[in-house]
Amino acid sequence: MRPSLGRLSVLAPPVAVIAATLAGWWLLVELFEIPPYLLPAPGSVLEAVWTERDRLAWGMLGTAIGASTGFAIAAAAGVAIGSVLGLSRFLERGFYPLTLLLQMVPLVALAPILVVWLGYGQRAVIASSAIVALFPVIANTLGGMRSVERELEELFTLYRASAVSRWWRLRLPASLPSIVTGLRIAAGLAVIGAIVGEFVSAYAGDRAPLGMVIVSAMKEYRTDLMFGAIGLAALVGFALFGIVNLGGWLLLRRWHASARSSSD
Repeated sequence: MRPSLGRLSVLAPPVAVIAATLAGWWLLVELFEIPPYLLPAPGSVLEAVWTERDRLAWGMLGTAIGASTGFAIAAAAGVAIGSVLGLSRFLERGFYPLTLLLQMVPLVALAPILVVWLGYGQRAVIASSAIVALFPVIANTLGGMRSVERELEELFTLYRASAVSRWWRLRLPASLPSIVTGLRIAAGLAVIGAIVGEFVSAYAGDRAPLGMVIVSAMKEYRTDLMFGAIGLAALVGFALFGIVNLGGWLLLRRWHASARSSSD
């Protein structure tokens, strides 16, 4: 009985907020008689999603593939680059400012260049997603590498551990909490990058990704379909974040267990 009540207490607040938001949205449309092309009612959005369910299902799948692939590339490259930069202060001072360009350059300006280099289609979308998601992983990995206790570093030096052994047995495990935080941030950014990349490089059609569905719906003044596609894109982001959260929870649980055993 208690586990059921615990799950209910966790689910009740977000469900209540979502229900209140939808009710307030519906009241706003009804009371002020807002035209559907400006703000459709929730029921109209659901109807559009159901009517265009096949098109939106393919679009959701395409966006999910682009965002998850870009996220995977950003995760692997970010941990690798952050680890290399953590080897020395010289590397960090020399190359870390260059990684800031990934955050400073607007993706909307960069996306057309990706199309020139990679062509139209999924490759440019994946590259766009990976570029946006890369910097948080680099920054958090580097921060975790720099937060290792000095006493542990001196102990590994005393035993003449190699650089690879020091990274694998000390720095990487100690950096896991920071890396997981970076991955959580990157999960949401990967979907944003994929959608922006789709605005520029995706193909239209029955199997177009969600970014192109949004653009097509905008040109047709189908605001209800736009809202539906945006909502499904948010679901893709929630799903990717949930997967990362679950993986991070499993990793950190093992990390805390090993930390407790070593302290005992």
